[in-house]
Amino acid sequence: MPDPAPPGGERGPRHGLRVLPPDRLSYGMQLPVQSQSTLYAEPWEAAAGPAELLEIARSADRLGFAYLATCDHVAVPVRLAATMGTVWYDPVATLAFLAAVTERTLLMSHVAVAGLRHPLITAKQYATVDRLSGGRLVLGVGAGHVEEEFAALGADFGRRGAVLDETIDALKAALGPGEFPEFHGERFSFHGLGQAPRPARTPRPPLWVGGSSAAALRRAALRGDGWLSQGDRRDQLPSRVARLRRLRAEAGKDGPFAIGAITEPLYVGTPGWDTGPRTLTGRPEALAESLRAYRAIGADQIQVRFRCRDLPELLDQMAGFADAVAPYLDH
Repeated sequence: MPDPAPPGGERGPRHGLRVLPPDRLSYGMQLPVQSQSTLYAEPWEAAAGPAELLEIARSADRLGFAYLATCDHVAVPVRLAATMGTVWYDPVATLAFLAAVTERTLLMSHVAVAGLRHPLITAKQYATVDRLSGGRLVLGVGAGHVEEEFAALGADFGRRGAVLDETIDALKAALGPGEFPEFHGERFSFHGLGQAPRPARTPRPPLWVGGSSAAALRRAALRGDGWLSQGDRRDQLPSRVARLRRLRAEAGKDGPFAIGAITEPLYVGTPGWDTGPRTLTGRPEALAESLRAYRAIGADQIQVRFRCRDLPELLDQMAGFADAVAPYLDH
């Protein structure tokens, strides 16, 4: 059975930037329904909505999933709509919605396109989520990739990497313990302005950085509390992890640092339907043996996605994974 303690540690106030247990491979999942790219969404998700989101979140919380994650896009241009879809629930609203029906699972943005918004706005929104959830926020950020989205919002697409670097630094200040945070940078500057409620977690919620380019890996290693894979293949991960560790060692960074990986699609058991060529299927022990390779590569957490034809099948897959696969992940 799943550990009754919350993934972030003991019940009550949350302290510190380490939110995953250091001696085990944690597992979380991207929330279905909330984003409906044709690259991964199942057909049944198109007709799903708030009721399904709540049922999935309650199940994940009960079954011991370390986190639920949401994606971020404000608007999708016509040229990308056929692939990306236009269904992208707002991550802040969605995580706040889920905070009310969960108690243990972490609530994560994977990822928020932080350069689209002023860091004080982002800090206000996500500090509120952390307060409402009792300190369960993980703020994952990334640079973004949709030029039209940046243009419509008046954000600088060409310099989005540099903007994100400064935004991360500003967010660390704005989400810290001080009621009147202070930051002075090239693009953003603030002092003497109070923001409350403050985050429940101290000294601040952890900030994980997504992306696999050389610049993104450097950003994660030097500015982040963790790294979020954006779908790297297994054979790409060892070099990514080695680079992260080398950059942190060279910079003298020795604090907690979480490393994540997105697994292949999963189906626990033998499916009676075509689940696709990349899907990992089979007995729990065999699936766990395959997934343990991520721990050997250096991952602290894996993000799983289950192939399923409807909500009941998804819930069955989640339960099967938690009950039969997860106990073998660290053996």
